[in-house]
Formats: sequence, structure tokens, C-alpha cells
Amino acid sequence: MHFGHDDTTLEYIERLNAFMAEKVYPAEATLSEQIQANVANDSWEIPAVFADLKVEAQARGLWNLFLPGEGGAGLTNLQYAPLAEIMGRSIQLAPPATNCAAPDTGNMEVLNEFGTAEQKEQWLKPLLAGEIRSAFAMTEPDVASSDATNIETSIVRDGDEYVINGRKWWTTGAMNPNAKIFILMGKTDPNASRHRQQSMILVPRDTPGVEVVRGMHVFGYHDRDHGGHAEMRFTDVRVPVSNLIAGEGDGFAIAQARLGPGRIHHCMRSIGIAERAVELMCERANSRVAFGKPLADQGVVRDWIAESRVRIEQLRLLVLKTAWLMDTVGNKGAHTEIQAIKIATPQTVQWILDKAIQTHGGGGISQDFPLAEWYAGIRTLRFADGPDEVHKNSLAKAELKKWATE
Repeated sequence: MHFGHDDTTLEYIERLNAFMAEKVYPAEATLSEQIQANVANDSWEIPAVFADLKVEAQARGLWNLFLPGEGGAGLTNLQYAPLAEIMGRSIQLAPPATNCAAPDTGNMEVLNEFGTAEQKEQWLKPLLAGEIRSAFAMTEPDVASSDATNIETSIVRDGDEYVINGRKWWTTGAMNPNAKIFILMGKTDPNASRHRQQSMILVPRDTPGVEVVRGMHVFGYHDRDHGGHAEMRFTDVRVPVSNLIAGEGDGFAIAQARLGPGRIHHCMRSIGIAERAVELMCERANSRVAFGKPLADQGVVRDWIAESRVRIEQLRLLVLKTAWLMDTVGNKGAHTEIQAIKIATPQTVQWILDKAIQTHGGGGISQDFPLAEWYAGIRTLRFADGPDEVHKNSLAKAELKKWATE
């Protein structure tokens, strides 16, 4: 693995940094004001600030950077990694502005890899153009969804249609009225082998029987910048058989294919959050005086800053190695590293954010700085795409298997 970025990546980094400095960072205050207005009006409309940013991103060729195939920028995971990190520095604004935000990225990857020509034309094409948004309905309130084979929502064939019944929650993006399509995971054959019971199917938002029960709060935050998360009810929802993605029983395999890139994208963006947190920590330490001297002269604060730098560098190298392996030996070949970064990244960034909050004192837990909201998001990431414990269990089993005796 080479440690230097190639010319293509360097050129994208330069363009993206310019976009961030000239357009994204200056728009953060406006976004905050518009989100607060939406909260006051109980509106889930996407803040207006995104419209101009999307136009600008497309004009600068900073669009669909995550997707290597048709419709994307043609970048590898290794090339995309530093770009996702830069976008993570303004996690609410930059990913949606460049059409690189979850859950749309994962949904577009699913349609790109597994969708039919008709599905791509109807749903992938407008998603790639940023004309619509999407949602992903997998987790359920009535079962331990950390084990995806527990999913109980039923998908039953009836002639030329499938009938869907079940409850979902944490359906990311569902509160966004522009989320026109849901990718839903459920069971088509409860009697099949454990990993062949599930399927994925496309459910248009306006289908009768699709009900948004409520918006979900995340540590008290609404996540209104990207459409929030919803509890959903699907009651006798009928969709054409042609809406099935791939084949019956392929849902678990599709989920695993979807979550691999999703996990590394989360980790890339999280490093950007960590870098921004260290910058804020240093600015605060240099500007505040306690017990007769600047915080920057306090040994404990210097220890936090030094330790943060070490941890970021370690984490970045592991994420870059994972990206390189995904490019060279595939997601399956990089399985160990994908699990390792999913375990290490949220815990590491959470630690750094905690120290940045401590350095800011009362301000750190207030709305005057982004640290508390970032902390909530990173803590949530220890559940998203599989909880820490599931990844640790799987990783440990793989290690033990290497040394097992007959």
C-alpha cells in the first residue's frame, strides 16, 4: 500500500477543500437557524440551504463521489477516503450537498449492484440526480435487530403482487417528505434456512398502508438535516412482484453487501469530525484562562490534545488500509478490517469528542458549539450498521478459528 495520494485524489481534495471553505462552512450557521425554525414549526422539510449547495457541488464536479460505477465519480475506496473525511468535517451539510449522504448512498449502491434495468430507471436515476431521497427500513422494535435473521416483517406473494405487513423503527430518512422510495427488508420464507428467509423489496412512499407513526429522537436530537428517523407501520401494503430486489432469499446477502461500504463511509466521515473537534479543542485551550494560566498550559489538556492526535493517526491508517483491501481483494477479503474499523472508530472519536467537550466546559454541552450533537451522532454509530458487540464476537470467532485444533 502506498501512503501518498495519487494525482486524481489530490485534485479532488483541492476542489473539495475550496468548496468547503467558500460555500459549506459559511452556510453552517444558516443551516442551524433553518433547522431550529423547522423544529419550532414541527416541519420535516429539508432546510432550504441545501438547494444552492447542491447546484454548486454539481457545477464543481463534486457529485456522487462515493459511487465507483456508472453515475458516480469512478473513484476507488482509497481515493474516496480522504474526500469523505473532509466532508465529515461538516457532517450535516457536506455529505447531503454532494449527494454522498446515508441512507441514499447505501440504497443507490444496492440498486446499482442488484437492481433491474427498470428499477434503476425508475428509482436509481432520480436518486443519482438528487431529485428524490430514499429511506432504508430494516430495524424492528419487536425483535433484537442486531441479529438480522430476527427480522419478522412478512413479505407474502399473492399473484403478481407482494403483500407486506410489519413494524419498523429507526427507518433513516423516512421523515423527509422527499424520500419517495423505501428499501424494506422482511421475510419471504420463514421456513427456509436461517440466512435465506429474508428478501429486500422496493416500497414507494405513497403506497396505501405505508404509515409513518412518529419521528424518532436520537439523544434528544431530531436529525432533521437529513430527514430524521421514523417508526413505521406497513399494513397490507401491496407492491408489484417486479419490486423485489434480486431474488427471494437474497435479502441477507444484499444487506451484508450494502453494509460493507456503508461502514467504511461512516468511519471516514467520523475521522473528519475528530479532526474538527481537535481544532475546536485547541482554539478553546488557547483562548481560555483557568487558575491563572491558559488551558493550553494545563498538563491534562495537553495530554488530551497529544493523545487525540495519536489516536486519529492510528485510526486513519487502519481505515485507509481497509479501503485499500476493499479495492484490491474485495469486501469479503477485507472483512476483518471492516469489522475492526467499525469497532475502533466510534469509540476513538467518542473519546476525542469527550475531551473536546471537557475543554469547552459548560459550552461543550450547549447548543453554542457542535460538540454535543456530534457526540450524540458518534455514540449512535456504535449501534448503526451493527452494534460493537456483534462485530467483536464475529472478529473474535475468526481469530479463534485460525488457531483451532482438530
